[in-house]
Amino acid sequence: MRLVTLNCNGIRAADKKGLRDFLTELRADVVCLQEVRAVGEQIPGWANEPQAFWLPAQKSGYSGVGVMTKLAVQSVKTGINDLQVDEEGRVQRIDFSDWTLINAYFPSGSSGEHRQAAKFHFLTKFRSYIEELLPQRPQLLVCGDFNIAHHPIDLKNWKTNQTTSGFLPEERQWLTDFEKLGFVDVIRSLAGPGAAVYSWWSQRAGSRQRDVGWRLDYQWASPELAKKATAFQIPRLPVFSDHAPVVVDYQWE
Repeated sequence: MRLVTLNCNGIRAADKKGLRDFLTELRADVVCLQEVRAVGEQIPGWANEPQAFWLPAQKSGYSGVGVMTKLAVQSVKTGINDLQVDEEGRVQRIDFSDWTLINAYFPSGSSGEHRQAAKFHFLTKFRSYIEELLPQRPQLLVCGDFNIAHHPIDLKNWKTNQTTSGFLPEERQWLTDFEKLGFVDVIRSLAGPGAAVYSWWSQRAGSRQRDVGWRLDYQWASPELAKKATAFQIPRLPVFSDHAPVVVDYQWE
């Protein structure tokens, strides 16, 4: 089973950059998209085949998530029962027969104190949501754009970014506490503790080419699911957005 997560920064824009051909060649079984920025007929027709589930934000052209999958789906749920979070279209739950996928788009706090406060609100509510869900669906795979780099190894210039949103001590501690719920950082597990692996680069000229980036996009899995992960890739080309696709292969029995 091949699972992809990507902040596409607008599915219509990514479509024009060749997203369809890329995913076709990749032969992904599940694709989690964040920052879809589209709804209804704005979604390219191919993206609904064979099946897809979309959660737009109430604000037009903003945020939104979607899951495209070839696998048989048991049920689909949206939101985390919090108005502030849910009106921004940030969390989907897809139940398969014996495991559950969460597709999440965490807020960015980089635009100012108001959005940083919204990010902290999201972190609190999302953790409670996951804590409540785990006893019901212990085989969880949580994917998406977390907008947080966990450790110094997860961004190139960590020393100069310790007061930057996305690498604040409180955000990093939240990820540590999230991990302690029983999750495995699949990419870090596969890459090894010392590998510099990034999934986001500034739009500044040369950042992606020089690999001056951050790792903001994750696949976190319950231990039994994490054991099934066999390989990963984060291709920097082609460029669909300031993020790159995070691709993991799982050996499903």
